[in-house]
Amino acid sequence: MPEGHSVHRIARQFDRNIVGRRVSASSPQGRFAEGATVIDGREATAVRAVGKQMFLEFDDDIWLRVHLGMYGAWDFAGEIIVDPTIASANGRMGQTNQRGTDLDAIMDAAGENSLTSIGAPRRTRVHVRMSEQTTGLAEETEWPPPVVGQVRLRLMTVPTPSPLDADASGGASGRVGPTTCADLRGPTACELQTADEVAATIAKLGPDPLVDDLAEGEERFTAVVRRKPTAIGQLLMDQSVVSGIGNVYRAELLFRARLNPHTPGRDVPEEVVRGLWHDWTRLLRIGVETGQMMTMDDLSPDDYRRAMASRDDRHWVYHRAGLPCRVCGTEIALEEMATRKLYWCPSCQR
Repeated sequence: MPEGHSVHRIARQFDRNIVGRRVSASSPQGRFAEGATVIDGREATAVRAVGKQMFLEFDDDIWLRVHLGMYGAWDFAGEIIVDPTIASANGRMGQTNQRGTDLDAIMDAAGENSLTSIGAPRRTRVHVRMSEQTTGLAEETEWPPPVVGQVRLRLMTVPTPSPLDADASGGASGRVGPTTCADLRGPTACELQTADEVAATIAKLGPDPLVDDLAEGEERFTAVVRRKPTAIGQLLMDQSVVSGIGNVYRAELLFRARLNPHTPGRDVPEEVVRGLWHDWTRLLRIGVETGQMMTMDDLSPDDYRRAMASRDDRHWVYHRAGLPCRVCGTEIALEEMATRKLYWCPSCQR
């Protein structure tokens, strides 16, 4: 399932490429045809991400709520303007012992930090690829891109004619400004909401370090966890307790805290609960910057490159069932907790 860092990256991509533009909307799959008709031709005016959900505002106070769920993703084509706040994977954030090291951008082999498909990892069919330096279409290609697979919603920016781009007869001769296509596939939720409905949806979510005041979020998170008899391994996945944490971050946060996932929340020492919040804040920011769930610290430049290129080299316990713990050598355990796979070290996390 796409976790919180992916949704924040999607929102930033929308802010750079869609917000402030009028869009055409369609539902090639047909399952969102009525909603697409409502927003077709409207201007996207704002976007926000909270946890695993994104909210895209259109004029007349109409909001699109998208929850990617297990398999959802946004695929982008056309001219993609890179958000300058999302740095290349240069090793600086999370690599506090490597100040001054400047590593080149490292792309994950599975495309996890792709600019063209964000959400559930996939090898997307991309017709036009853009870089930070690109100002026009990278190559001549079919436009709009052909619909591939089950696209719930397609949003395309509508070109705005410019007097400087007029032909001899006074008519506009081509599209002006960035032209971007965003295809939504496989979401759990795709619906229109009013502003009040958006507020009600967000009110049900736990704090998000990139949205809420950090101090207030810490207090909310700590108070809820400390009064719950539920296992901490389940609480971290509960979006009403804390927003954005999924299966990968859950396993890694618990290992980094050396915390047994079965410990009732109310039995976790307060300083450990607060430590989980601070660690989540840090890891989420690293995920947004790099596009990858990097959870290992103090790596050498070579190890960092290897980890950024392969998921198997950037996690402590996730997806390592049966392999020796990187710290103590104990076999990493795999079990099911609340229908989701849980990876942990029985020795380090007693």
